[in-house]
Amino acid sequence: MYQPKFEKDIRCPLEYGLNLFGNKWNSRVICVLRQTGTLRYSEIRKEMYNITDAVLSSTLKDLLQNELVERKQYDVIPPRVEYSLSEKGKSVLPILSQICKWSGQYYSQDDGKLTICQKCDYK
Repeated sequence: MYQPKFEKDIRCPLEYGLNLFGNKWNSRVICVLRQTGTLRYSEIRKEMYNITDAVLSSTLKDLLQNELVERKQYDVIPPRVEYSLSEKGKSVLPILSQICKWSGQYYSQDDGKLTICQKCDYK
C-alpha cells in the first residue's frame, strides 16, 4: 500500500475541503449517491463504468473514513452491503452543485467540449 513520505500539511479550511471532495473519484461517487440514494458496491461500479475495482474500493474507504458516506451491512446470505451519503456528505452537495454550475459556465465558453453531467443538478 502506498505510504506518503510526508503527512498532509493542511493549514486552511479550503485545503481541508479540497482534500475531502476535490479528487476526481470522490466527487463522482458523491454525485452518483446523490442521484440514486442507496446503492450496493456493484451498482456504484455500474453507474461509474470507467473506474477500476481497486480505485472504487479505495475511494469508498476514503469517503467512509472521512464520514461522507455510510456503509450498512446486512447479515443475510449472500452478504449485502449498501452505501449512502451521510449527513456530512449531503451537506457538501450545494457546494459541488455551485462548482458544477461555475465550471459549466466558464469551461463551455472556453472550448465548448464540456458535456453536462447527468449526475449533478447543473442547470
